[in-house]
Amino acid sequence: MSTPSDLSPTAESAPAAPKNLRREVDRRRTFAVISHPDAGKSTLTEALALHARKISEAGAIHGKAGRKSTVSDWMEMEKARGISVSSTALQFDYADHTINLVDTPGHADFSEDTYRVLTAVDAAVMLIDAAKGLEPQTLKLFQVCRHRGIPVVTVINKWDRPGRTPLELLDEIDERIGLTPTPLFWPVGIAGDFRGLLDVTAGEYIHFTRTAGGATIAPEEFLDADAAAAREGDEWTTALEESELLVESGQQHDEEAFLAGRTSPVIFASAMLNFGVHQILDTLVSFAPPPGPRPDVAGGARDVTDPFSAVVFKVQAGMDTAHRDRLAFMRVVSGVFERGMVVTHAQTGKPFTTKYALTVFGRERTTVEHAYPGDVVGLVNATALAPGHTLYADRKVEFPPIPSFAPEHFSILRAESAAKYKQFRRAVDQMDSEGVVQILRNDLRGDASPVLAAVGPMQFEVVAARMKSEFGVEARMEPLGYSLARRTDTESADELGRQRGVEVFTRSDGVLLALVSDKWRLQYIEKELPHLTLEPLVAAAD
Repeated sequence: MSTPSDLSPTAESAPAAPKNLRREVDRRRTFAVISHPDAGKSTLTEALALHARKISEAGAIHGKAGRKSTVSDWMEMEKARGISVSSTALQFDYADHTINLVDTPGHADFSEDTYRVLTAVDAAVMLIDAAKGLEPQTLKLFQVCRHRGIPVVTVINKWDRPGRTPLELLDEIDERIGLTPTPLFWPVGIAGDFRGLLDVTAGEYIHFTRTAGGATIAPEEFLDADAAAAREGDEWTTALEESELLVESGQQHDEEAFLAGRTSPVIFASAMLNFGVHQILDTLVSFAPPPGPRPDVAGGARDVTDPFSAVVFKVQAGMDTAHRDRLAFMRVVSGVFERGMVVTHAQTGKPFTTKYALTVFGRERTTVEHAYPGDVVGLVNATALAPGHTLYADRKVEFPPIPSFAPEHFSILRAESAAKYKQFRRAVDQMDSEGVVQILRNDLRGDASPVLAAVGPMQFEVVAARMKSEFGVEARMEPLGYSLARRTDTESADELGRQRGVEVFTRSDGVLLALVSDKWRLQYIEKELPHLTLEPLVAAAD
């Protein structure tokens, strides 16, 4: 691994010429942070930006009720609750590398949005609370990473607070998810008494000094083993013995095993105090993979040096009330993106002009002239684009669609005022195109009362809040008594629709969904009517 002095932040510079494509690809690191709610994801996101000199002062302070909103959280609901319910792409330069950090929703109700984000990254940071260990949402998201072959760096966060022992936490990772943890930076001091880190590879001690509220970068002091022993005594000896025990048991970093998803480098940190954050960035730069080929629907793969192509993974409106525009976030897969270029929308075959292209950092927007594989670019007012869509230039390509999760919550949506029906329809279409919720319709209920289908109930709150703030529409929701959704077909739809506790709808993408009251009803129908089509969707727990 490079030394910290080699990895000092660098000033942002103009994009290189297209002839340097391979060099630009090798410089890119595109990753997401996955975690359970309250593990400190938004705080870590901001701390990483702070260490890369993207911001001068962190805005997160402990305690949700009195917490400032972090720079990556922009929605009023996010500010009020201190959570992330949308994803934002942050780009910054660090150590002659370009880092693309794709922030993800922190609440379990928005795991489908996180799944989309994970289609756009090459690595993930798995953030674990030192006191709570592996939690349900973290486990779900890790399984998505495993399914997609995304290598994972593990960060044990909140070491400045009381928690479990480091060996216990590593044993849990090994036993519960079968991922061998390979510590790179081991804590000196127990949880709640975080003094610094042992650099396992170099054998030196990194001592941190607290700053006021953790608002600025924590100064680091580097000491050799003798000086560390003299300063920290038994705490240093314990850290050294524990790390040596792990090395002797074979838990050492191996790049091939890491990229294959068998091992995970481990760093102990406190995002709130900015302890260990530098080391997280160093690890990503040194070990996380650069962008590589992406499989296409034809069974081949688009190489990074092929002509331009990109996949849309997120569509979001309402990010800036002053503009009231709609941004489609695309991950560049291959070639060079140049603002203004005319590309082809694979799903329609129609040309698409990229005149308005931006990078987005919180509410800040910067025009993009060039972008390279791994970069995330926001296209303004891209009304034809939806998550999973492909854009390409020259040689045709289409990437696999992004699956929708199986919804578990259903509500009828109605406008409070018939006079606002046009605005109501526009709002519904907007929420649908962004994938905020799934929109279901059938002839019985009509267009005036679409059914919303969601992974978690907080998605309904987002819909209601955004309809009011962005479209001036007061809407009410009436829960429907269904808990399961299964994909069906036209041959089965009529007979299913006659069954008690079942209703068939058409999703906006044309897929027929049968909503079922409960698992017992589903089991009865599958047993008594086995000829009917009832296929599971991608489950949120997979």
